Amino acid sequence: MAELVARLVREHGCEVHLYAQEVEDIEVTQWPQADASERGRVVWHRVARIPGPHLFQFIHWLAVNRIARWRDRWIHGLHCDAVFSPGINALDADVVLVHAVFHRLKLLQDARGGGGLRGLHRSMYYRLLCWLESRVYRRKLLRLAAVSRHTARQLDEYFGRTDVNVIPNGVDTVHFSPANRDALRVEVRERLGYSRGDIVLLLVGNDFRNKGLPVLLEAVKLCGKLQLKVCVVGEDALATELVSSARSQLEGRIRFAGETRDILSFYSAADIYTAPSLEDSFNLPALEAMACGLPVVVSRNAGISEYLRDGENGVLLQDAADPDELAEALSRIASNPGVAEGIGAEAVSTAAELSWDRHAKALLQLIQSAKEDA
Repeated sequence: MAELVARLVREHGCEVHLYAQEVEDIEVTQWPQADASERGRVVWHRVARIPGPHLFQFIHWLAVNRIARWRDRWIHGLHCDAVFSPGINALDADVVLVHAVFHRLKLLQDARGGGGLRGLHRSMYYRLLCWLESRVYRRKLLRLAAVSRHTARQLDEYFGRTDVNVIPNGVDTVHFSPANRDALRVEVRERLGYSRGDIVLLLVGNDFRNKGLPVLLEAVKLCGKLQLKVCVVGEDALATELVSSARSQLEGRIRFAGETRDILSFYSAADIYTAPSLEDSFNLPALEAMACGLPVVVSRNAGISEYLRDGENGVLLQDAADPDELAEALSRIASNPGVAEGIGAEAVSTAAELSWDRHAKALLQLIQSAKEDA
């Protein structure tokens, strides 16, 4: 969202009124101090946050952001041309960009089961989002976009939407680049305790089971002769048993780094990016890793797989739940530096074609079409 908003303002001269609880990485003018004569800017309307479980926070968010926009329209005379929402965050949006289909995620959650109170909370949250998806995504006048054809097919399957625009995520190739990765690599690997001979596998995500951590652990054990280390970046409060089991299975060979704002350091430390996802609308970290020149191993269940050619600019997993297939892919890359280098070089070229500028331009065209039909 930060990349999109910045380009809508800087490259296209839009005035964006951003309703959010927090803002980072964007220069904003806070409402109501904004100068009405200034154009090409981001005006932040702070939406109040309440303490408590995420489910209650989300319900509160839906109500308060709608009330805030109604107040600004009828009391302060603020008239916006169109309302854009990333996913189910505004029930009256004119344009929605779908990053995840919760009908699909709920199926995975139900199949997994368990989880105690946290699991019950996530199940209730997913049920609410599924109900909202059914209510919002079937609106005929709503312009729908998806970050991949994978997600667009799900919107057709669940809601009968055959008119979905596919607008893939982008990547900042100035920040995520082989040069920046190389510049940080020695210092970061030394700081994280990796030796020259270690082959570091990186996985990024906040739902460890869905991102494929269990199959990755099995695959690493099958690659016993290789000096593989696993680094997991993200948080998952429901995966305490999985984390404990992973540490015991790969004692001294796995690191859980938590969430970070300095993700480039982990791409710099890694040798292979692994994404054996059970479900993934796009997998933006895989694209960032590609931009850095890392070879990526990606499940066909991820939207980014649509841009990969198996064995050329990445490795595609046919069955994300098969540790043997993943182990074979990891062994092939880890045992052949020339293969890894070649795949990484092709990955850089592919990533260059998926820019945030292209993303912003396509979304602006969709927003303008919604405005014209309003």
